[in-house]
Amino acid sequence: MDLRRKIEILTAGAKYDASCASSGSTRPGAGGRAERVPGCCHSWSADGRCVSLLKILLTNLCVYDCAYCVNRRSSDCPRALLTPDEVAGLTMDFYRRNYIEGLFLSSGVARSPDYTMELLIAAVRRLRVGHKFPGYIHLKVIPGCDRRLVDLAALYADRVSVNIELPSAASLERLAPEKSRDGVLKPMARLAETIAAGKEERRRSRNAPPCAPGGQSTQLIVGASPETDLQIMKLSQSLYDKLGLKRVYYSAFVPATTDSRLPAVKEPPLRREHRLYQADWLLRFYGFSTDELLDEKCPCLDLTFDPKTVWALRNLDRFPVEVNKAPYEELLRVPGFGVLTAKRIVRARRTGALRLEDLSRLGAVMKRAVYFVTAGGAYGGLRRDNPEAIRAKLLEGPSGRPAQPELFGAAAETPAGTPA
Repeated sequence: MDLRRKIEILTAGAKYDASCASSGSTRPGAGGRAERVPGCCHSWSADGRCVSLLKILLTNLCVYDCAYCVNRRSSDCPRALLTPDEVAGLTMDFYRRNYIEGLFLSSGVARSPDYTMELLIAAVRRLRVGHKFPGYIHLKVIPGCDRRLVDLAALYADRVSVNIELPSAASLERLAPEKSRDGVLKPMARLAETIAAGKEERRRSRNAPPCAPGGQSTQLIVGASPETDLQIMKLSQSLYDKLGLKRVYYSAFVPATTDSRLPAVKEPPLRREHRLYQADWLLRFYGFSTDELLDEKCPCLDLTFDPKTVWALRNLDRFPVEVNKAPYEELLRVPGFGVLTAKRIVRARRTGALRLEDLSRLGAVMKRAVYFVTAGGAYGGLRRDNPEAIRAKLLEGPSGRPAQPELFGAAAETPAGTPA
């Protein structure tokens, strides 16, 4: 099999990993013609930059037969395996041509977790040591591999990740019985220890090598198993609090295989995925906890309104917030205010009192915020004790008719940039 065919197979096999958003990349080829480059995708750095990555599997061979995975052992699909030298050479070739700025490398499990992880480590070692590759590397750690290999992954990669995939041990046993929860969580715990030790070494000596400076992340599949949003968010909060994860990615279940253990779905639950991302953002940047957003009576996120708006409607006794006096932490909880808007308000009010009409200029989405704030005592919303009236008003379009719920209409609720 020639290298280009291998690339086509292995980039197609990597597309279901949600850790970076895939999109085709076209660069000028010889004679000015556009050349389609398989495997190039776009991701976002923490500072908001769009970064081009080569997103590829080392191999789609796998000894496991997970119900949801397109690369599972029983899947009738073409198989391919790249050598460490091929991965390194391909990455350097794309990098020199300015197609990419980094590498996102994952793999199926060939033979065993340790064998596969050794090949992955060999590939990134060749890049870092042999080719002096200065670009970004996101490396997947294979669940169940030896802790020595986990440490090496953190040494050579900028970001490392172990995919949990399923939110509970029961679902893992049912849909991926050859994997174990300990096999997933132990390397994650080891990475947390290794990254923390690396930071301490860097504090002591500037010459100490960086150890996964981008931290670690993981991925959860949404909709392949029966867990509620409450269960998923509690797991995410635990990972942030106990293991110091930088990011949990949520991937709407795509029925890429046929298996009686999987639910019958007409389309991926994209709206639910989006709401989980919004709730996750509230945990990480807005000071919320899972228990504030969900409980046993309401274990699933509202698909009509974003979770901050739902929380505010349930807690109208805490509103309206006076924008000229409220602490930054209270401003963050106002629907329609994002992190940048709250910071701008705090800065702007130092030079003079703000009016309601000033807030839009500072980035507020006043369609939502107007019901939850005052400015100099002025209030532009409805009765403050009537959540149903506010809900109905929020659903109205510009003409006063009911509007379709916005799937991606909460840009003001998120800081600029999404970590890669």
